[in-house]
Amino acid sequence: MEVSEIEKTNLLEDYEIEPVPQEKRQSWVKLSLVWTAGIIALSATALGGALGSGMSLEQAIISAGIGAFILSLLNAFSGFVGDRTGLSTAMVSTFALGRYGSFLVSLVIAISLFGWFGVQLDLFGSSLYAVINSVFGIEINKVWLVILGGILMTVTSMIGYKALEKLSLFAVPLLAFLLIGSAFIVLKNYNLTELINAPITGETISFGSGISIIIGSLAIGIIIAPDFSRYSKSSSDTLIASLLSYFLGYLIVLVLAVFLAKATSQTDVVQIMISIGWGTGGMLVLILAQWTTNNTNLYSSSLAFSVVFKNIPKYIITIFAGIVGTLFAITGIYENFITFLNVLSIMIPPVGGIYVADFFMRHSKYHYSYIPHIIKFNYYSIIIWLVAVLVALSTSPAPVGFDIFKLTTIPALDAYLIGLILQLIVSKFNIDVKGR
Repeated sequence: MEVSEIEKTNLLEDYEIEPVPQEKRQSWVKLSLVWTAGIIALSATALGGALGSGMSLEQAIISAGIGAFILSLLNAFSGFVGDRTGLSTAMVSTFALGRYGSFLVSLVIAISLFGWFGVQLDLFGSSLYAVINSVFGIEINKVWLVILGGILMTVTSMIGYKALEKLSLFAVPLLAFLLIGSAFIVLKNYNLTELINAPITGETISFGSGISIIIGSLAIGIIIAPDFSRYSKSSSDTLIASLLSYFLGYLIVLVLAVFLAKATSQTDVVQIMISIGWGTGGMLVLILAQWTTNNTNLYSSSLAFSVVFKNIPKYIITIFAGIVGTLFAITGIYENFITFLNVLSIMIPPVGGIYVADFFMRHSKYHYSYIPHIIKFNYYSIIIWLVAVLVALSTSPAPVGFDIFKLTTIPALDAYLIGLILQLIVSKFNIDVKGR
């Protein structure tokens, strides 16, 4: 009995409110796979398809390269804070925003990611139903498919980083094989000249807009980078993993989708797989891509909730969140809250800019032993957060924002940069630790 309890503890231990021990840290290899698994999703292939149908081949590839490279650098900056402290995003924010100030941030992160978990789970059920019906001609109630997805995603998120890592080791190579195999089958009948001269079949996308869309697609992902990089051995491992996943991995997925869109005039990679006879392959891509990506939403949401509800084990929080999220997806309740979730999503990027700037200015204070001595509210940083959110809302189109003016054309990046710049200015003068 005692042995089973120890095994249970070891299985579910995820260091949600304390640093990950050095002996538990890993090299860039596994972190790269975890991040890549989170990136490869239906939304990523759909984005690549949209670029392929709305831009020339050259413009699509260049914009994808620039956007993915910027994402990898921003992710690395956030990731450095995680590997240096060993703490999650919600815990890291404590240093910049104060002990109670971070509670508010944690709730925003948790509710937003929890909400998107439900939205993606509903998409998972709808898409899997369509694939099974079109490939096998079988009618299955969508509710059961949503429940299946909810169980899979909740179990792996409940176990924590270890489960994400194991799933990634299996999913990433298989997803890569299916995507590359599909591209090879489709493109073997085309030459490069035909693809270069392929007409634009969708809504035209400008070069700048293409880069903006790519950065915006993973803006929240780079803010929660510490949730995963806390398991990294060193900053060099974090940098390598970030470049391999957010730059190389994401770029490959986008470019493959661009080529497929040019060759077939379709943007849905799963439908392309079905059309070339890979019915089972299309279903596997759907299941694995949504499973690994939505894991990230529930996992980081549970980590953020754990900072607020410190006396409740993370696996209990995850199970509860997974059940509620699944029930909401079944009832379709999230359809009425998409605008609300988009507003919450805008509130997350400034947090990254704030904690990155504060860490690089005062990194010696970012140690777990300092947390009990941090003041309750760091009003300077909280004001910066609110200002950055207001700017992002002002640059966001309706119905999410006010659409008053434009900065980078990426509201999430606007918020991140405003938070970063203002925090750099005040960090030298902001006393947030008693006795400093």
